[in-house]
Amino acid sequence: MGKQSRGFLSLVVATLVMLAMLAGPALAQQSNAVNLQTKIQQLQKELAQQKAENQRLEEQLQQLSDAVAGLMKTQAVQGKKIEELPKTLKVESRVKPIGKENIFIKGFISTSFYMQDQNFVFGNGQNAEFPKPPEYEHNRWFAGGDVRNTRLDIGFKGPKLQGWNAGGLIETDFFGGFNGSGAFSHQQAHLRLRLGYIQLTKGQTKIRLGQDWSPLFGEWPISTSHIAFPLGYGSAGYVGWRFPGIYLWQGLTSKDAPVKVQLQAGVFEGSWNGPGSPIATLSAGNVGFRPQVEARLNISGKTSAGYPWKLYIVGHWDEKDLNGVNNVNPNPAIDNKITGTAEEIGGKIKIGRFLMHGNAYFAKGAGQQFTAITQFGDISTWGAWMQLGYDLTDHWSLYGFYGVDDPDDTDVLTWVGNNGRVKNTMYNLHLRYAYGPYWFGIEWLHDKLETGPNSTETKGNQIALSALYKF
Repeated sequence: MGKQSRGFLSLVVATLVMLAMLAGPALAQQSNAVNLQTKIQQLQKELAQQKAENQRLEEQLQQLSDAVAGLMKTQAVQGKKIEELPKTLKVESRVKPIGKENIFIKGFISTSFYMQDQNFVFGNGQNAEFPKPPEYEHNRWFAGGDVRNTRLDIGFKGPKLQGWNAGGLIETDFFGGFNGSGAFSHQQAHLRLRLGYIQLTKGQTKIRLGQDWSPLFGEWPISTSHIAFPLGYGSAGYVGWRFPGIYLWQGLTSKDAPVKVQLQAGVFEGSWNGPGSPIATLSAGNVGFRPQVEARLNISGKTSAGYPWKLYIVGHWDEKDLNGVNNVNPNPAIDNKITGTAEEIGGKIKIGRFLMHGNAYFAKGAGQQFTAITQFGDISTWGAWMQLGYDLTDHWSLYGFYGVDDPDDTDVLTWVGNNGRVKNTMYNLHLRYAYGPYWFGIEWLHDKLETGPNSTETKGNQIALSALYKF
């Protein structure tokens, strides 16, 4: 290669190098421009997506706003309905009878949780009245629950009957036994009828036709656990029972008299424990027409200091033919007739926060009225109970109860035998909290029963925690 060729080649190389140097920044600038354009396009795309998302959120926000407005409108309508609800409930909850009567429902729900160290008569729990021999010696304490006191009353007020106000009542509880005797029977208590009568009232006169309490069933001990079976009932001074019959109340003084006097009387079905079926009304008390007859005088007023008091006196008579209907028992072992009599006096006084009430009775041959520790025979007996109470506060109260039943030992052994109950004594201590329709109470009950010719003792204790709601 000649000098000219080498010079030309050098010139070309130098030119290319110069061009490369000159074109490099331009090419780099062009590449940067392309990258910037791409980013701008990407940002524009993202901006468009964001606008679309904002539009969608605005639409959802509008829908939510419409929904809130609808809810507020609905709430306003519902609020108006809630204001009118008590009136609506008052109308809709009314029971509508077929005729022109007004029907009402009342009662209470009762529950007790208890511990006992002895089996009791007439049952354990809310109807425990006195211990059943023999006395337990091992693993004595046991526990359970009971709701059988729970009561439901259905009453009605009917149209006037020739100037008389007419009405009536059906009263029930759950002491009608259990559904069988198996593992699940205790939780299935049966309903039972307590009262069922038609009532007519006019002025100070009241008449009941049907099943009601005999006038012997007087003042009632206060207890949160023992309600259907009151403290001392058929065991320690508390007597009386309910029978179908005719019952009368008649005021003997003016309504505004400072001391009011009322006559109460009843003529009702006879009853005994044999010799025929008491359920079929074939007992000694049902022979012929021998109703039980009772009269009671109720006196009430206030002391000079304004404290309320009341007093009552009751007399009872009945007759039993132990030969029975159709002479099913022609040769009674002891006697063929028993005349039943009973006298009772009771009362109540409330002095400020202090309460005292009770009764005492004397009877002969009146076991159908739960006398003589609920024993049948021509048995002479007496009993009494008293309860003292004190309101510790407006809600807390403390009560102490003592009762005794003491039939004639010879009569008991003659008519009942060597297992007869010759004396029973009951004690009860009760702390109660009451607030409106609610009662809560804790009670300790101790009872001592004496049986047989040697007055063998059987003792029993019960501790009960109870609650009550009245409606």
